[in-house]
Amino acid sequence: MSALARWARAEWGLLFLTVRRALEARRLRAVPMTIGAVCLTAALQFTQNQSWGYQFVQNIGAVRAEDPLWLALFRTPLSLFVPALDLPVWGALVQILLVFGIAEICLGWWRALVVSYVATLAGTLYARVGIALGPHHPLGLPGSDAQVVDTGPSAAVVGLAVFLGWRYRAYVTACVVIGAMVVEVLLKENLAGKEHLAAMAAILVMCGSPALRHRRHRRSGRVRASSSSGLPPIQS
Repeated sequence: MSALARWARAEWGLLFLTVRRALEARRLRAVPMTIGAVCLTAALQFTQNQSWGYQFVQNIGAVRAEDPLWLALFRTPLSLFVPALDLPVWGALVQILLVFGIAEICLGWWRALVVSYVATLAGTLYARVGIALGPHHPLGLPGSDAQVVDTGPSAAVVGLAVFLGWRYRAYVTACVVIGAMVVEVLLKENLAGKEHLAAMAAILVMCGSPALRHRRHRRSGRVRASSSSGLPPIQS
């Protein structure tokens, strides 16, 4: 086996095996949420491209920083499935099919939706904070971005990709996704790119929190054990 093949097996082997076994056993029944998400995204894309449907989709699923917060939070779950008008819809559909599908198999449908929602909500809230900070702050945004529609499914997709990379130890893949989003912001500084970074930052916090809590519990346990034995605490 070549070095490249060994690396690919170490990076994606567990993920590939999990997905293959689920699809072999249940086929499309393994990803009902993903199929629903693809159909919903396609339906919303069709609707918003009609003269009679554009405003309807905007009213139920378009999130802007200028909107009242309660309205943005109400629209955010559906905004995951409203594709950008200026991008080809097939790209969004392929992303949802692949990334949501893998996430649904590996995490379960409700965990996949939770991670997606956290990533999207992080981007939505960041836009408000960035505009409040102003364009001269390193993390700020120009006031004109308040009228720009949020990212749609892309923030959820990158958030899920990073979470899966951490969960299944595909660390190189997760780093490549993060690096690609950083490059996007450097080359094309826009609201969507910065929302992607905010989404990934929130997911990285989700990934690191359990490990940090486990480390603290282990350290406190070692301190209690040392105290009960009459020895000084172990210094780490």
